[in-house]
Amino acid sequence: MEILTIIILAVFVNNIVLAQFLGICPFIGVSKKIDTAVGMGGAVLFVMTLATLVTYMIRYYVLQPYGLEFLQTISFILVIAALVQMVEIILKKLSPTLFQALGIFLPLITTNCAVLGVAILTINGNYSLVGGVVYAIANAIGFGLALIIFAGIREHLDLMEVPKGMRGVPISFIVAGILALAFMGFSGIV
Repeated sequence: MEILTIIILAVFVNNIVLAQFLGICPFIGVSKKIDTAVGMGGAVLFVMTLATLVTYMIRYYVLQPYGLEFLQTISFILVIAALVQMVEIILKKLSPTLFQALGIFLPLITTNCAVLGVAILTINGNYSLVGGVVYAIANAIGFGLALIIFAGIREHLDLMEVPKGMRGVPISFIVAGILALAFMGFSGIV
């Protein structure tokens, strides 16, 4: 039951983008087409899960035993950057088609503060290793869900007649705010 609660809270109630405002840059920048939103969501799922797993182990098996907790943030940033580069190299060698499909999404994840945020929130939330990985997966799914919904709305807005002063970013921010309000409706579930 605890795992189900973590999933519902991370995906809907405390959505990483719409409630905690982490990962806004790729949320606004990559959400113009559903295809790119799905690709970014998949890449974030993979990297966020792997980064949370590795940073959890570094925190509890390297930093904490030696009293080096003050190095947490910088070590997490380095781990995330290294993981993204490693994944990029491995995908380029093993699956060139998948590498080309992800394209620019992998380097963009290095600067996605949602990945670092989830790694730190996992530590601050005192999750177990399994709970932390589930939390990361659920947050990545919530990120992808919000991104895909937002991309669908933006594609539909391109077909609508939006007033000249509201085209582009202004209407996107208004829609993002309304989407955040819609996700607030889930707050009484758990």
